Amino acid sequence: MPTITNTSQTFIPIKEIKDGVVVLKDGSMQMVLIASSLNFALKSKDEQQAIIIQYQNFLNSLDFSVQILVQSRRLDIRPYLGTLDDRIAAQSEELLRIQTKEYKEFVKKFTENVSIMSKTFFVIVPYNAPIIPAGKSAASGLFSLFGKKPEVGSSEELASFEDNRTQLEQRASVVTQGLGRLGVRTIPLGTEELIELFFKIFNPEETGGIAR
Repeated sequence: MPTITNTSQTFIPIKEIKDGVVVLKDGSMQMVLIASSLNFALKSKDEQQAIIIQYQNFLNSLDFSVQILVQSRRLDIRPYLGTLDDRIAAQSEELLRIQTKEYKEFVKKFTENVSIMSKTFFVIVPYNAPIIPAGKSAASGLFSLFGKKPEVGSSEELASFEDNRTQLEQRASVVTQGLGRLGVRTIPLGTEELIELFFKIFNPEETGGIAR
């Protein structure tokens, strides 16, 4: 029997990340928007009810699916502790130096006993490029399953990518406007930010992250 070697690349559905767009192996495309948080609990009952209704209207207005991703990461306080060390070293008053040291030890012990998590919210907007039947030009679809596909890097393929990205950006704009009515701000991630995000998702043990 032949030996089958599976690498981590085999299980990752991403083909490439280009110009802020995630291209999956099945030919679909995605944009990822990072979203601000909304402290719902601090709102009055009337405000909460208004937010719920507006959120329902937003979901009902969509004619495509979206995915909401919450990334939880253990808060890294080492930079903050380093800042406290700098303040201790620069402090001329002995009493303030002692108090700062005690505060640093308190923060250090507290975070060792309690897992403090930071949360980041993302909205994933998908777009499936249309399938082009055999005999028609492949320029109007990025990944045609029928007929001849454009050569990689050709002007035909680049035109298809740009056309489909325009459609995807229009969907992302709809999501941005809808969530903006709730007071939630969204910003699309760029290529480097997407690479960093997926690295954290596929390597949670290295980054202390949990995505769901």
